[in-house]
Amino acid sequence: MWIYLQDRFVRKEEAKVSVFDRGFLYGDGLFETFRAYHGRIFLLSQHLERLAQGADRLALPLPTPSEIETILYQTLEKNGLEEALLRLTLTRGEGEGGFDPERCEHPTLLVTARPFTGHPPERYRNGVTAAIVQIRRNAPATLDPALKSTSFLNNVIAKLEAKKEGAFEGLLMTLDGYLSEGSVSNLFWVRQGTLQTPSPAVGLLRGITREVVITLAHQKEIEVEEGFYRPEALLNADEAFLTNSSFELMPLTEVNGRKIGSGAPGPLTQALHQAFREVVRER
Repeated sequence: MWIYLQDRFVRKEEAKVSVFDRGFLYGDGLFETFRAYHGRIFLLSQHLERLAQGADRLALPLPTPSEIETILYQTLEKNGLEEALLRLTLTRGEGEGGFDPERCEHPTLLVTARPFTGHPPERYRNGVTAAIVQIRRNAPATLDPALKSTSFLNNVIAKLEAKKEGAFEGLLMTLDGYLSEGSVSNLFWVRQGTLQTPSPAVGLLRGITREVVITLAHQKEIEVEEGFYRPEALLNADEAFLTNSSFELMPLTEVNGRKIGSGAPGPLTQALHQAFREVVRER
């Protein structure tokens, strides 16, 4: 595996980041995950825009969009990949000691790519399970979930809790008890033909796939509601699904041991997933 680190490509075994890097010490950085289909990175500009917004908020120097695009495609080519997941990690870099961010002169830029052709087909045929976990989503007034920060411990604990319950995904609530999102996914469900999803105002990451799904629903004249929902809204839904760049639309058929709807992937989930894959083919 070839990895882009700073300004050159190195073998995985040679890729070294300083023990004084603030990304390692403090989680002081951002990351972005991209998916490549047939050698093309899907919705690249949207991902780069989100990355730039985060870098601006954290005052992290960032290469230009065209420079990042070149690096990403070079990483694919160097590894001989067409179907892949790529991850770009940007940290504040190596500090001189102490907590002051201004002591860092050079950020660390890391890009990796690994083969990925999708999740097992049976997950889409049967759906996956989730558990509403005990840990709450960090509030936007503390560490805003809209930042795709390398400080991902909130999500890690949610995933650990879900695994302990034997669930595929962990769903987080806000401090006020409203549904927000999954540990690595956005959450949707259908009730009487209406597509519902937590509003960004509750505090969540506005996933790129999430935005595509909402656009597709509008195009199909499906009513979409973004709001503040208690867990009962999901538990009483007719169908549900999770979204992110690797899942696309993953049917969610059981939450806390309780079937969602019939306990099988729903028709609206399948229709929207088909529409999503048509967008992928067109790009």
